[in-house]
Amino acid sequence: MKSLLSSKPVLWFLFLFNLAVAALAPFAVDGSQGIMTAVGMGVVSLGAGVSLVRGRGQQRA
Repeated sequence: MKSLLSSKPVLWFLFLFNLAVAALAPFAVDGSQGIMTAVGMGVVSLGAGVSLVRGRGQQRA
């Protein structure tokens, strides 16, 4: 499972999909539920983005 989640295509999907959901959630869901959804999806997106950046640095070394 770890090798699947750390593959580049999966990380790109997680980054872009969760970023899009985080941007659209406050408009689709009203109130605090939309804000919390945006925050949660944003955290997942940032985690995938950090993994992509770290992986890029490891390939150069």
